[in-house]
Amino acid sequence: MKVELEKRFPLPARAETAWGFLQNVEAVAECMPGAKITERSPRGAYKGNITVRLGPATMSFRGELEVRDVDPAARSLRLVGKGTDGGSAATMDLTARIEQAAASASTLVGRSEVSMSGKAASFGARMMTTVADQLLKQFADNFAAHVGALEGQRTPAVQECDAASARSLTESSEAKSKRSDARTASPTPPPTRELNGLALAWQVLKDWLRGLFSKSAA
Repeated sequence: MKVELEKRFPLPARAETAWGFLQNVEAVAECMPGAKITERSPRGAYKGNITVRLGPATMSFRGELEVRDVDPAARSLRLVGKGTDGGSAATMDLTARIEQAAASASTLVGRSEVSMSGKAASFGARMMTTVADQLLKQFADNFAAHVGALEGQRTPAVQECDAASARSLTESSEAKSKRSDARTASPTPPPTRELNGLALAWQVLKDWLRGLFSKSAA
């Protein structure tokens, strides 16, 4: 039996914040009700379990989850998992991406394909779809709460950084303006010397005597 779902969930955080959180598999797993990561294998896969209630039955699947096709440019990744619970088995192929919605909001988009076999498949696609919808809704609410908290923690730091940058730019601009004013301003004229009247009179007298004796000698 196979169930396919495609959902969109609004997030109260910027795409960068949500994308950073989405890459933390351990933290994301905590958002899924009944899920828990127990081990990380050397090759990068994760081992864990998830407990799901299907009607009167409760199943605990133990298995492995692997992260593939991480695309930072598209803010998307793919999660491939498989697990077993006695006579039941399940596989999951989920592609998740983060889309920018507004300056401080984004959207989590997920498309999943889940295949069930054994006892779990006997509950039918209708019940499985209903259960999956409920699980995804709880998961999205928890995911949104986490990224919203991260955004709230980050915003004051960003604002302070922006303010510091603004102050730095302002101070730099003022300093450049002062240097420019200093280069373009007219040079300060040297102080004017006072006129020495006695020296001027003596020079005039010497010129007059020199002229007088010159005429007499002629």
